[in-house]
Amino acid sequence: MHDTEYQALDGLALADLLARREVSPESLMACAIRLAQQRAPALNALCYERFEESLDVARGWRPRGAFGGIPFLLKDSGLAHTRFPSSVGSRLLEGTGYARNATLADRFEDAGLISFARTTVPEFCMAPTTEAARNGGPTRNPWDLTRSSGGSSGGAAAAVAAGIVPLAHGSDGGGSIRIPAACCGVYGLKVSRGRVPMGPFRGEGWGGLATDGVLSRSVRDTAAALDAIAGYEPGAPYAAPPAPASYLKSLDEPRRRLRIALWREAWNGVSVAPECVAAVERAAALCRDLGHEVVDSAPPDIEYEAFVLAHANVLAGNIVVTVDTRLGMTGQSALRDDDLEPALRQGYEYGKTLPAAQYIGSVNRFHAIGRILEGYMEGYDAILSPSLTQLPLKLGELSTAKGSFLDFRRQVGAYGTFSAAFNASGQPAASLPLAWTDAGLPVGVQVVGRYGREDLVLALSAQLEAAQPWAGRIAVPGQR
Repeated sequence: MHDTEYQALDGLALADLLARREVSPESLMACAIRLAQQRAPALNALCYERFEESLDVARGWRPRGAFGGIPFLLKDSGLAHTRFPSSVGSRLLEGTGYARNATLADRFEDAGLISFARTTVPEFCMAPTTEAARNGGPTRNPWDLTRSSGGSSGGAAAAVAAGIVPLAHGSDGGGSIRIPAACCGVYGLKVSRGRVPMGPFRGEGWGGLATDGVLSRSVRDTAAALDAIAGYEPGAPYAAPPAPASYLKSLDEPRRRLRIALWREAWNGVSVAPECVAAVERAAALCRDLGHEVVDSAPPDIEYEAFVLAHANVLAGNIVVTVDTRLGMTGQSALRDDDLEPALRQGYEYGKTLPAAQYIGSVNRFHAIGRILEGYMEGYDAILSPSLTQLPLKLGELSTAKGSFLDFRRQVGAYGTFSAAFNASGQPAASLPLAWTDAGLPVGVQVVGRYGREDLVLALSAQLEAAQPWAGRIAVPGQR
């Protein structure tokens, strides 16, 4: 298969060629590896590459699942896989290996997704831009190499946007799928809490904020992937509401008229760039053209500053657990000067002083926000908002290499303002690449659904995708 044909097709289209034996898993893997070798270096999007080994895996692959046997990338988030070590973007965790796969890693393989590398992340996945010192430089936006690809799934979004793979693993504990999707012009869905398994090594991430999924160039690929990976895992602490028989098939069901709340303003008076406001207004117009009712509204009060602090507290507590566990495993008595980036080192020190009652209060605040936002949505089927308050950041503009941990988290809260509250509420939310600036930068629009209603978010996303297609846009790094 020629590389240009490979890039022009989404995952399900490639799977159809596999099913008809017009291509082989090995030939698709060869395309992906060639493109990775050509494009990933300029982006700094990949780590732990296993190119030759993965070609051998593809050569002996038995077609299975919705995707048959197409190339895939795992995020360097610590999702356990025996073939791929992980660092979670940290020099301290470099080369962490695994004796068995995580449940989700097995479900990806059962879906017919063959991993051949990991994608880069910021340290501990705790930034909305992927600029970890461990990676030897920033991960760059394929549409503008001077800008961030977003984070923490920045490498995944950059690789999908550049056509290396049609979809890739991502995770989201505060916007980490949706932020890079917005920055790189791809589709990214954060699912409801409890929809996708996190075991068998842990029951929750970041006090219930975090979940896993994929970034893709087409809505239907995300729907098919969710069909494959969703489902309760015995012993899990959370369970999402029942799912439809098939998210993919539900995209073709007759649509009903939705009542959609339109948000132009952010919490706490955070300023929103005019390009981001214009993008969501155009999306609202598309929704009206599709027959939906769009109602001007504003976010309900969730005491946003207190939420940002609560988010920071939970992250700081998790830094302590991660660091102390690693030190205990390696026998290292204390952190070395270069083990952690400055803001996260300070977060570790802050976390050490954090009272247990303050941590519990932070988790309780998340739960209260869930009540507020789900209550607000009793009057609506969906929310339409900007994905970000600003265009993709210039590299170095927001970095863990400087400043205190709490100051850093406040800056994050002013950039990803529309994201993290829906991690607290557990509601599904997606970033759609519906707008582009005159300079060629993508501008994301977010669609949020009620808890457990990924089917509605996906269906509305598919309608907007059909009205304004985006899947054919492939970024060639260095070219505008």
